[in-house]
Amino acid sequence: MYYYLLAAIMLFLDQCSKYAISHNMTVGEQVTLIPNVLYITSSRNTGAAWNILEGKMWFFYIISIVVLAAVVYYMQKVGRHRPLLGVSLGFILGGTLGNFLDRIFRGEVVDFIHVYIGSYSYPVFNIADSSLVVGVILILIFTLLDGKKEKKHGRN
Repeated sequence: MYYYLLAAIMLFLDQCSKYAISHNMTVGEQVTLIPNVLYITSSRNTGAAWNILEGKMWFFYIISIVVLAAVVYYMQKVGRHRPLLGVSLGFILGGTLGNFLDRIFRGEVVDFIHVYIGSYSYPVFNIADSSLVVGVILILIFTLLDGKKEKKHGRN
């Protein structure tokens, strides 16, 4: 199925970029791409977004396994029949696998995309995080569209 290929592509991009960062930059090193907007900043994270639950690796192992099982289940049951949902789940699968592999093999997640919005320094993230966010946004869109379709056809 194409959705698993999408997940594999996201995983490949994520792991290649993290390999390049971890082997070519020291932690804290920064490269400017667009001044005052976009930087590559080598960072490590042992928690989740914004370093919440830092160091709770077993929690993240369990959550990742549950998410991976749920995504594969829904991909097989519903996603393959609903293209937008399948794409959403493909992004989520790739992103979850990317950060899960980091936690297993590195004991931390490699982050490197650093964005400034005005004077606000957005927390450093990676391609897996981006893949997860895109997947969740697409699921929200799918849910809204599906709800409108059911309402239109009189199914509440």
